Amino acid sequence: MFRNLALNIRLLYKSAPADLLGVSSSLWGTKWITAVPSRFLGRMERAVVRCVPSESKLTITFTLDGSHKQMLRDQSEQLGKALARIANNAVKLKGHDKAKKSKKNKRDQASVSEPVVRLYFKDDVVAEDALNSAAWQDGAVLHVGDTKYKVERNPPTFTDVELPASLLAGFPVCPKLEIEFGDLKDCTFQWFKEIRHNGENSWVEAGHDRVFIPSNVDIGLKLKLKCTPGNKNHRYGVARELVTSGSVEAGPGTCTFDSRHLYTNRVTDESTVRAVSYNILADIYAQTELSKTVLYPYCAPYALDIGYRQNLLKKELAGYNADIICLQEVDKSVFTHSLSPALDAFDLDGLYRIKDKQHEGLATYFRRSRFTLLSQHDVTLSEALLSDPLHRDLLEKMSLSPAVRDQVVQRSTTLQVTVLQCVKDPSRKLCVANTHLYWHPKGGYVRLIQMAVALRHIERVLSELHPGATLLLLGDMNSTPSSGLYELLTRGAVSELHPDWSGAEEVCLALSHSLTLSSACGEPAYTNYVGGFHGCLDYVFMDTRALAVEQVIPLPSHEEVTTHQALPSVAHPSDHIALVCDLRWK
Repeated sequence: MFRNLALNIRLLYKSAPADLLGVSSSLWGTKWITAVPSRFLGRMERAVVRCVPSESKLTITFTLDGSHKQMLRDQSEQLGKALARIANNAVKLKGHDKAKKSKKNKRDQASVSEPVVRLYFKDDVVAEDALNSAAWQDGAVLHVGDTKYKVERNPPTFTDVELPASLLAGFPVCPKLEIEFGDLKDCTFQWFKEIRHNGENSWVEAGHDRVFIPSNVDIGLKLKLKCTPGNKNHRYGVARELVTSGSVEAGPGTCTFDSRHLYTNRVTDESTVRAVSYNILADIYAQTELSKTVLYPYCAPYALDIGYRQNLLKKELAGYNADIICLQEVDKSVFTHSLSPALDAFDLDGLYRIKDKQHEGLATYFRRSRFTLLSQHDVTLSEALLSDPLHRDLLEKMSLSPAVRDQVVQRSTTLQVTVLQCVKDPSRKLCVANTHLYWHPKGGYVRLIQMAVALRHIERVLSELHPGATLLLLGDMNSTPSSGLYELLTRGAVSELHPDWSGAEEVCLALSHSLTLSSACGEPAYTNYVGGFHGCLDYVFMDTRALAVEQVIPLPSHEEVTTHQALPSVAHPSDHIALVCDLRWK
């Protein structure tokens, strides 16, 4: 019998992972395991250590007698000091518990004995003069009295987890997740929905994907997410659980983009690029009194709320399965806390450029399985005009009219330029330019000068930095097809006699460029439809030497656009309509 026992002990020791073993002693010449894996003697507590070489401090997080502890210690400090601090915390907690039970005896706390606190690694005691940075190794075991903690050094960890406040049936719920020492694609997710039975609430599992779409049967219920951070080595950190602050509400029914998704229900193949340009209406503009009472008085106030509109936007953009998305009027907080976390779940990486002295700007997203980022060349057009010798002749011409010069240089208009490389065919490079030009109806000459600066900047990127790259120029140009700007882009030149120079006769000049561009989506009747105006202002311009149009996704019908009078509405999140097209490499 004793021989069989010894054999079993040997087998147990050999099969147990080394990083789960604790103090050992000897029995009949065989090692006896006093701290074995959780499947044998119960799970050890966790002690999570975050130690990054570039930082001077490390953190030690664990639970001590039911109390959550997070210690911040110098990496260069000796281990003994950190262990002494842990022992001191244990004494305080024990003394506090005794004092609660016996308030009359003031000597109770003094009588609490200090627990033995040691750190072991591979069964050996770690020397107390070792530095913290070297002492707290992954797989070490911390002993605090009779309690043992398995040390996990730099495990995958969520640094931020948030759920959206607004939930609509039929619309994706996309958590905001930020991870350290891991990758979101290696994490696990469990969704639960609230169940009410006999007056009591409980949770039932509802999904395992990163994104969850509640249905109409979930209206009135809250959702819960349990997410576990992981990495490519199948290592998992501490799970996080969150419950939504609000309940699922009824969605708006059919939206203007639902029928468009029928054309984009699959990701394109390598021979095609699907591009989207969309002014999404910044919240800082939607919430003004002017917007509510003059610009969009027909739109229900709740439908102008950013939480509601973001539900629609995330569903719309995700459903296009695009490779390139260029957005205008993007609030910084919307980019960071809403759109990027959502689109990241659909294989899209985002870049942001805020306008100077503004709270909104431009965002460019690209499908990371298709493209890698080579470089960025963003500029504020007025700054480039004033400081870049490339535009000296334009600046000199404008100086003939201080009023015109001021009109141009006071604008915060930005050009976002992103150069991408195809993953499967590195010879294909795409230069994606995104902009939102000056808005004023009588500002045609301002937009001409802005575009002249933008085109020169783009031409330099293409000729000097990335020769051979193919241009896509997208954005809200605030210009109709009859404008001088459209003529400049599609014909390569505009005359100094064009009517758009009206009001700036002193500085009018002929403009030209060397690019070969055409409007991929043609000239729609309108891309902006509000109560007092409708017209085509948005475009996707492509380099016709390298790209050809494969399909243009039909815009919503006029009936759909005007169902609620105009845009935005309960069924459409912006006053603009997204342009979507598939472009085939030649």
